[in-house]
Amino acid sequence: MPSTRTRGHEHPDRTGQLQRDLCRGRSRRSRGRRACRRRRPNGPAPVADGGEGSFEALCRGLGAVPVPVEVQNPWGMPARAEIGITADGGTAVVELAQAGGITMAHDGDRDPVSASTYGTGMMIAEAVRHGARKILVATGGSATTDGGSGAIRAIQDAGGLRGAQLTVLSDVTTTFVDAARVFGPQKGADPATVKVLEERLARQASEFPRDPTGVLRSGAAGGFAGGMWAHFGAELVSGADTVLNAVGFDRELEQATAVVVGEGRLDSQTAEGKIISTILHRVRRSGRSLQVFAVVGSVSEDLGDYRENFADVLVASDAAAMRAAGADIAVVVNSLPDGGRLPDAGMLQT
Repeated sequence: MPSTRTRGHEHPDRTGQLQRDLCRGRSRRSRGRRACRRRRPNGPAPVADGGEGSFEALCRGLGAVPVPVEVQNPWGMPARAEIGITADGGTAVVELAQAGGITMAHDGDRDPVSASTYGTGMMIAEAVRHGARKILVATGGSATTDGGSGAIRAIQDAGGLRGAQLTVLSDVTTTFVDAARVFGPQKGADPATVKVLEERLARQASEFPRDPTGVLRSGAAGGFAGGMWAHFGAELVSGADTVLNAVGFDRELEQATAVVVGEGRLDSQTAEGKIISTILHRVRRSGRSLQVFAVVGSVSEDLGDYRENFADVLVASDAAAMRAAGADIAVVVNSLPDGGRLPDAGMLQT
């Protein structure tokens, strides 16, 4: 069984800030998911699964430029966001959390019932105004369980999609009505409020042009995905696969000597469509016997046999621990019989 080595002080829910990983890639705090590929001289592009970090990863992979947008936060207060527009103007990237995120600043009541996706709809409408024909929407980190009703209203207020195609990215397969029970408590809903949200989603499903009940991924972002599917024919897809395709992961994997992934916490949910599970699947699909190392902030006791997927799991929660983890991995990889070399050791640092 692969070992778990702990360095530094372990913080159960903390994602380390990996400013340089084994491939000299840059990341931001809480966006430390990375896969090392040797060929790109400036390090790997960030990767994500439709949640945090997806906007950065998709914009970099697609060559999209951030464009500022005036929006509303989930409780109707003014806020600022960005959408990504590709050079040809044909594709836009929208991150729901920038207008409807649970971590958005708000001085008033953070009521889970009134939380609306209207601001996200404003972002989509702005992408349409810029001429985008394909709009990718990353759905992680939402504060909302409105079935996408706010976004639907905002899009309709702005004149509709005008032929643009929506693609909704998520890292969950939860269905529409189940979104209240599965995610409501994370958004501040007590049991009674969860019941209210559940009943509202069920009512919406029966009133929508198409019923999203039972459609996989329709519960993403509190039913936002299902609302987009029902009203606008949105395609609901794996966020991890979409991001990996955008950054050319498989092409880079062909040149790799080893793969290093990073995550704030490694637990049983990691196997459920998260970016690391998708990377592991692609490594296996490649047919190459590549070692996969995990550098994480903490490891849950419920990880179980999933640990067997890694050559080593290293817990590192501070700069010194990350440098040491990088040195350890470099020693192992540099000793591989194919003569592959990683850059000098000690590259996990703040």
